[in-house]
Amino acid sequence: MIIEKVILKKIRLTFRKPFEISSGRMADRDTILVYAYTKDGILGVGEAPTLSWPIYSSDFTDAALLVLKQFLVPAILGKELHTIEDFYQCHKNYKGHNMSRTGIEAAFWHIRSQEENKSLGELWGGTRKEIPVGVSLGLESSAEKILEKASHWVEEEKSMRIKIKVKPGMDIEPVRLIKEKYPDVSLMLDANSAYTLKDIDVFKELDQYNLLMIEQPLAEDDIIDHAALQKKIKTPICLDESIHSLEDTRKAIEMDACKIINIKPPRVGGFWRSKQIAEYCEKHDIAVWCGGMMESGWGRSFNIQISSLANYQLPADICKTTRYFTDDIIDPFIEVKENSHIHVPQDPGNSHFKLREKVIDKLTVDEIEVTKN
Repeated sequence: MIIEKVILKKIRLTFRKPFEISSGRMADRDTILVYAYTKDGILGVGEAPTLSWPIYSSDFTDAALLVLKQFLVPAILGKELHTIEDFYQCHKNYKGHNMSRTGIEAAFWHIRSQEENKSLGELWGGTRKEIPVGVSLGLESSAEKILEKASHWVEEEKSMRIKIKVKPGMDIEPVRLIKEKYPDVSLMLDANSAYTLKDIDVFKELDQYNLLMIEQPLAEDDIIDHAALQKKIKTPICLDESIHSLEDTRKAIEMDACKIINIKPPRVGGFWRSKQIAEYCEKHDIAVWCGGMMESGWGRSFNIQISSLANYQLPADICKTTRYFTDDIIDPFIEVKENSHIHVPQDPGNSHFKLREKVIDKLTVDEIEVTKN
């Protein structure tokens, strides 16, 4: 393929209810859609799901627009891209900005899936026709409100895995309430780096609740302290923010810093990198699952496809479209089946989902066109 033009669209999605984690609260979220047009008239669309400010990683939306416009997009325009290695070669001199890279890489794969008349999952080696999913619940003002939210998802939505956000002072009590009411629920915690090793007593108390895992309890750039913590507790540690590459994965596994890894494609630089990390983890008996960045439905549709790989053993963080946003940009909306699974479309070119361009136009707050000079 030869990509001749790219249009970057910054869109603003509004949450049905503000979403809170340990580092911040969001009423809406900006994300970037990358429209890549080939010489042969094929359009590929990807999403760079950065947050509006750098509270999850150093990437944020306005910076992503800049780096895509000035560096990542110009580097691929007019180039012969026969393989993903050709694509990576164009960006070999640039460091970081994994979420920005994911946007243009996803557009590459969308084009390739149309060229080869295959689904994205088939291109990446996916075989499953449906995937298990869970739900992620944000922080609330009280443990009772967290229980109320969890009860809805356990009883009405039949979710097979509940993840709750925690922070110091809002951890043991919501876990106790949920486990007392639903002793058999598969419950995991996500700390978003809110704790330190000084909180060891909290972790040891949480051990009694037979949790599925605790995700990223310590610093986002740490592996050493996570290794020390994992030796002292029985609850499996899942690394998220600490893993940005296959090399990070290798180091974490060699140091016994975790038993599970959450692979978020935007965090590790794309879907092919995600596949490589999952394969490495499988060889070393480390379970993986696909996390989310609260993407639009379009970005979630790619996460569904990567989760169809057999080595993604644990439920993914992919919820139904209406869970987060007042409106979404795809038709049909993503739905979760009664058995807490999502169907994996087999349509070539991700054509099962159609982009709602009129809605996208309404949500667009900035648009940039990049062409070859």
